[in-house]
Amino acid sequence: MVAPHFSIPIDEAKRQARLRALAARADHDPVACGTALAEHVLAACPPPAGAIVAGFLPIGEEIDLRPLLRMLHARGHTIVLPVTPPRGQPLSFRVWEPQAPLVTERFGTQAPTGSERAPDVLLVPLLAFDARGHRLGYGAGYYDRTLAGLPNRFALGCAYAAQQVDDVPTGPHDIPLDAVATERGVIRCPRH
Repeated sequence: MVAPHFSIPIDEAKRQARLRALAARADHDPVACGTALAEHVLAACPPPAGAIVAGFLPIGEEIDLRPLLRMLHARGHTIVLPVTPPRGQPLSFRVWEPQAPLVTERFGTQAPTGSERAPDVLLVPLLAFDARGHRLGYGAGYYDRTLAGLPNRFALGCAYAAQQVDDVPTGPHDIPLDAVATERGVIRCPRH
């Protein structure tokens, strides 16, 4: 007789990992860490000239990418930010300018009103990541659907170093990252 398998279902494993990840990012300075992250990105993996870069604005205690977005904009990159669609759809992206007004949308996110553009490089938010490039998001699947629809893009996760874990629980629709940037440096992930 075979012993029963008592592993935690993937949804429960992800729920527990999200709780630990939220605690891990507490007590960090989002702007100071975001500025350090920007310096590492520009030194270790700057976007190619002319690349359209998708960023994100911080929600809650997320690392603040605005220093990096302003630096990339000053270098001539077109910056786009996500527009959150109904659940089950991939993100779309609209052009952002540093002083342009934003509109509040679902989940408390802010979106620009500029024209829609497809990014070449995506700066991806996350709750946890591992050295293999697996990320744990908030659970709605927006970035996994978006990354699946942009196969020739470069996906750079952006987080605090404290959000790194040994192993992120993954499912069949989870799309790995190419690299992860933190306030301590850039981690290149193996190609999948």
